[in-house]
Amino acid sequence: MINIKEEIAKAIAMSVNLDEKELVNYIEIPPNSELGDFAFPCFKLAKELKKAPPMIATEIKEKIAIDESIIEKIEIQGGYLNFYINKQTLAKEVLTEVDNKKEKFGSVDIGKGSNVVIDYSSPNIAKPFHIGHLRSTVIGGALYKIYKFLGYNSVGINYLGDWGIQFGKVMTGLELWKDEYDLTTNTIDAILKIYVRFSKEEKEKPEMTDLARQAFKKLEDGDAEALKTWKWLRELSLANYEKTYKLLNAKFDSYNGEAYYNDKMDKVVEELKEKGLLKDSQGAKIVDLEEFGMPPCIIITSAGTTIYATRDLTSLEDRINKYDFAKALYVVGNEQQLHFKQVFKVLELMGYGEYAKKCEHIPFGLVVDKDGEKIGSRKGNSVLLEEILNEAIEKVKNIINEKNPELEDKDEIARKVGVGAIIFNDLSNSRIKDEIFDWDMLLNFQGETGPYIQYIYVRTKSVLGKAGYIPNINDVDFSKITEKEAFSIIKLLYSFSDVAIQAAEKNEPSIISRYLIDLAQSFSNYYNGYHILTEDKQVQDARLYLTYAVGTVLKTGAELLGMEMPERM
Repeated sequence: MINIKEEIAKAIAMSVNLDEKELVNYIEIPPNSELGDFAFPCFKLAKELKKAPPMIATEIKEKIAIDESIIEKIEIQGGYLNFYINKQTLAKEVLTEVDNKKEKFGSVDIGKGSNVVIDYSSPNIAKPFHIGHLRSTVIGGALYKIYKFLGYNSVGINYLGDWGIQFGKVMTGLELWKDEYDLTTNTIDAILKIYVRFSKEEKEKPEMTDLARQAFKKLEDGDAEALKTWKWLRELSLANYEKTYKLLNAKFDSYNGEAYYNDKMDKVVEELKEKGLLKDSQGAKIVDLEEFGMPPCIIITSAGTTIYATRDLTSLEDRINKYDFAKALYVVGNEQQLHFKQVFKVLELMGYGEYAKKCEHIPFGLVVDKDGEKIGSRKGNSVLLEEILNEAIEKVKNIINEKNPELEDKDEIARKVGVGAIIFNDLSNSRIKDEIFDWDMLLNFQGETGPYIQYIYVRTKSVLGKAGYIPNINDVDFSKITEKEAFSIIKLLYSFSDVAIQAAEKNEPSIISRYLIDLAQSFSNYYNGYHILTEDKQVQDARLYLTYAVGTVLKTGAELLGMEMPERM
């Protein structure tokens, strides 16, 4: 498909004798389509050419030679050159590309041969999968799919929190109170209660913390009984998580958690020592980061146990060796910003500077209710993510029974819409903002929600179903879809690839969410303003193919976010 920005940049470069690659980055999309489809701000050249922007614009317009079948006119507005695309040409380019690539429309190979390692979800085992894990799972899952769409080899790592002092707490609690809890039916729930009880009691009895440290030290030292209990807790937790991952359609390439690196950390500690980075501090071993404006990075605690940073450094070295990554992304909440700054800085000091530059923490906000309160408990317990997902499905099922009780496959459709609503709500705004969790908002079929996008997609399927066919692209007369509303859709379709690239560059799935809302609303405007099924076969074929293209891209975009599209609602 023709790259119009590059065509414009090439024409401008020839008229002013400047670098085409630099100029292409200056080209903008005007906020108002009446000011053109693309705009070039001549202010950017004023200093270099030593002329006023309006004069530069006038000179470029007089000299520029550009294919009129692509750009039908150029106008000057102040210091801007405004370019108007030939509507028929763009319609042909876009819809022919849709015909050629189908669901791959918009995909590119810019990442071919490059590995992107994405560390996401990563719950702590021996605890239920609560709503706090939703954001990392959904954001990371979307980035995994977006990078893959752009030709990268995405590597999804569920870096399980399956090591650390919390296991000392659980194991000590099991030893002390196992006869007080039912460990045969709701086992994971009982274990959570033991953990919560231990955490409360250790505030009043500091000796409890010492017992937990001793229990974890036994685990680190390879005690057979401790390892047996740990393996049981890990398998139990994974089986519990898998139900939620199945609902979210989340998959991973590796479940190597912190424990995987238990026998590999000594090598990294020795490396830090050999490179003169390890220092003694109050019984602990640290890397001093004071000159970089950060507190020390603890490697070995005063109790002789490893810590998160030790395991993260070890896992990073392992990922460098295994994947030689172009990027390593850590989808973890805002509160861990300092931790990752420290780990990446230590990696750089160890001599892995090039890889340290490729590491990035992808932070995100909290899940809050409509009053801005953190959603963390319900009746004193964590809000389980599986319960939230099932509740969403049940609420959608009730809506279906009320509005369309005869609908076939109600359970399957309710699952796709309910889970899709949760996913889209999470990804609808910048990840750095807190996610507002409001049932009325996220299940709204008319607002800027997942169900609305699914509803518009189903409408495209319905129109094609009524027509009984998808036109052959060779039968489409592109001059029949040059109305303002149709052209708005075509421009949006044309920009899909750029939108996916922007989402990857900023590691921001909400860029795709926003795009899908714009595309759905644009099609809704067109649908409400024009009859797609008409007596004029040429008009109908053109409008039907445009409808098919919209449905195709809505589905592809939604799947990049992790949503599934129902075929009817």
